[in-house]
Parts: sequence; C-alpha cells; structure tokens
Amino acid sequence: MTAIGPTLETERLILRPPCADDFAPWCAFMADEEAAQYIGGLQTPSVVWRALCSVTGAWTISGFSMFSVVEKATGDWVGRLGPWYPEGWPGTEVGWGIVRDRWGQGYATEGAIAATDWAFDNFDWHEVVHTIDPANTASAAVARRLGSTILRQAAMPAPYEHLTVDVWG
Repeated sequence: MTAIGPTLETERLILRPPCADDFAPWCAFMADEEAAQYIGGLQTPSVVWRALCSVTGAWTISGFSMFSVVEKATGDWVGRLGPWYPEGWPGTEVGWGIVRDRWGQGYATEGAIAATDWAFDNFDWHEVVHTIDPANTASAAVARRLGSTILRQAAMPAPYEHLTVDVWG
C-alpha cells in the first residue's frame, strides 16, 4: 500500500511517510530502553502498532505527521521525525527519534531542518517547537543546533500527563 504524503530528501536521508514495512524496525527501536526513555519509554509491539497507526493516520487527518527516516547509503530505517501536533500538544512540533547506533551522526539535525522547512512552506505555522524532557541532553543539543532556546515548560497531554517538558523554539 502506498503511504499518503511527500518524500523529502537530504544529503544522507530519505524522509517518507511510515508504512507497514517500518513496523519491525520501529518495534526494535522502541524495545531499546536507552533510545526509548524520553519518547514514551519501552513499548510492546502492540503499543508500537497503535503508535504507527496514529502517525500514519495523522497524515490523512492533518496533512502532516512524522516521517520515517531512511538512511540513503544503506536503505535502513533509522528513526522517525517530523511535524507533530496532536490534540492537546504544547505547540506545533518538529520532533525526532533516531535509533541508537546512528546517534552522533547529525541525522536528527539534518532531518529536522528539512521537516521544519517543509512544514513552514506547506502549512500556516507561526512557530515550530520541540518538546524535550529536561534530562534529555542529547535532544537539547539538537534543539540548540537548530537555533532554539527554552521558551517555557509545559505538561504533556494524556497518557503522558505526568510529564513536564521543556518547550524549545
């Protein structure tokens, strides 16, 4: 089945809407405790399936959502990133999550720049924020590289209402 939405390319990445083939690598990603700790925590395959369906469904409902991140050189699925603004979210976000064995290579920054440009070019967004756990120093560093600073703190919507995040922009 063909995914709804555009495909973006950067120097090293392909950003495309998620599809069913992404389920297995997404499950492995969310089963990695260190990689998942700031993006919802460890998740079983059934929870990952619902997340994948939520992300793909948002493309139909909103016209935007997270992209799957594919490494051009290998064809490997290496994460998900992009515009995200579900009900109750603290702002129009471009967020990211990259598999641990690709950390430190600049993929989050490279992909976030492309996704942010695409969001501003295609939607009436006045700001892009990044919701980041205060303990997540790696994502804070990405936000700084994107030119962002902490704007405020915010509570997350259910089922994450117990979390307070730094909202960068």
